[in-house]
Amino acid sequence: MNTSHLPGQRPAVLGLAILLLSLWPLLAAAHPHGWVDVSVRVMTDEQGRAEALQQRWRLDPFYSQLLLEELRAAKGEASMEARLDRLGVEIRHNLAPKHYFTHVTRDGRPVALGEVDDITTLARDGRVELMFRLPLATPLPLDGAPMRYRIYDPTYYLEVVHEADNETPRPDALRVAGADCTTRILAADPDPAKVAEAASLDRGEQAEEGLGRFFAETGEVQCSPH
Repeated sequence: MNTSHLPGQRPAVLGLAILLLSLWPLLAAAHPHGWVDVSVRVMTDEQGRAEALQQRWRLDPFYSQLLLEELRAAKGEASMEARLDRLGVEIRHNLAPKHYFTHVTRDGRPVALGEVDDITTLARDGRVELMFRLPLATPLPLDGAPMRYRIYDPTYYLEVVHEADNETPRPDALRVAGADCTTRILAADPDPAKVAEAASLDRGEQAEEGLGRFFAETGEVQCSPH
């Protein structure tokens, strides 16, 4: 987990608690710190074009525990599996207008995204995991300019970083299926003024829209021509 953005602390976060407020109202009073460890698998078609980003999000242990406690305390006879499914539906409903915090570009131009059909939500090793396939609106060739993406909460209440060991992205944090490609994950390099702005936010204060992009890692994919 990368902790280099704001030394000594996580950024103040409401993140998914805000997105899920209508379903889990008690989360509004929860300790507003959290992050997501993400891994991405770029799915390709028979021509080697990118057609989707298969993503796995793992909510941090503390935030996961808050969500799981709310699920267990919810009234009714539904199983935990059913409650997690309901949680996934609500997450999809709230993240869809935000394109799942995902921004894809090629040669500096934005790439249109499609719609997520389904989210798998489960609890594993004490953490809530979300898995979904985010399609591109049209398949994207990868044998020219590289495809790049960033995944971030625009308000920076939620920190999103690739899966890492000792702050080094893991090899499986970004993979490509079905094509001969090179990948790399570029660390964020925010302006010191933006770091100071983020550090000055009170725990429950909302940043201006767009702050999160300055702290976002960049995934890059480039494939060999067929």
